[in-house]
Amino acid sequence: MAKAFASQGDMSEKNISFTEVGAGLYAFTAEGDPNSGVIIGDDSVMIVEAQATPRLANKVIDCVRSVTDKPISHVVLTHYHAVRVLGASAFNADQIIMSDAARAMVAERGQEDWDSEFQRFPRLFEGYESIPGLTWPTTTFSDAMTVYLGSRRVDIRHLGRAHTAGDAVIHVPDQNVMFTGDIVEYHSACYCGDGHFGDWGRTLDAIKSYDVDAIAPGRGDALTGKDMVNAAIEDTRDFVASTYRPAAQVAARGGSLKEAWDAVRAACDPKFKDYAIYEHCLPFNVARAYDEARGIDTPRIWTAQRDLDMWDALQS
Repeated sequence: MAKAFASQGDMSEKNISFTEVGAGLYAFTAEGDPNSGVIIGDDSVMIVEAQATPRLANKVIDCVRSVTDKPISHVVLTHYHAVRVLGASAFNADQIIMSDAARAMVAERGQEDWDSEFQRFPRLFEGYESIPGLTWPTTTFSDAMTVYLGSRRVDIRHLGRAHTAGDAVIHVPDQNVMFTGDIVEYHSACYCGDGHFGDWGRTLDAIKSYDVDAIAPGRGDALTGKDMVNAAIEDTRDFVASTYRPAAQVAARGGSLKEAWDAVRAACDPKFKDYAIYEHCLPFNVARAYDEARGIDTPRIWTAQRDLDMWDALQS
């Protein structure tokens, strides 16, 4: 391999923010690292996203304990990616919730994804020895489910394919706040390596229809106020479209993956080059956009070896 993935050299510790996005609702963010959410109910707490390891999950727990001593009863995982789910054991929650589609992806490709992400993001997997194994849900849903944390209603919805085929969003009606996972990002690149470009915009439209007052996105700062929310949704839409369009044009004329890479860089670098994890995401985004444009609907499974082969092809 000519050079390492950008993420392999990212070993600097990130500053953590813990932002209240509504009464009893918090966004745990860390300068472009994966975010988590906290929903405090009458008697217990729900966590959204479990982090990559129990070590990182304990940082979320420390923040939770700074605002409440209520037990953690639920963990909701918006999708199957290792950096989101493998810390779940630290929370000791009675219920771990995923969509049916996300659980199926754990079964189909969870171990391969873990191996792949472990290679790509060594810093996020510090303390990996404490991961007990793949994270499996105790509870799944098809399109929608509702959890009551005492009187607090939490709606969990699958609004469509975007970042993965099984994405869930979590809406708290009493504060009109949403936790979107990686469907929406803020000043961070979208990882599209397992995504569905053709559906992503419609799923953003579904989120936009809620007209929420705040969003805890997958990466980047908490989004407070409708102006910031809508700007982030539209910026995410632009990122996804700007990635897919040039790759699809190259694929349509029978061009190579390397040509698609060059075309996407030309379109995206001027707008997004300073975004968190941009260089890490770009090769995977281009590979998936190129595949989808050639009619491959189900994303091919990333393995540690496929990562390396793809990266080598782009260096030639």
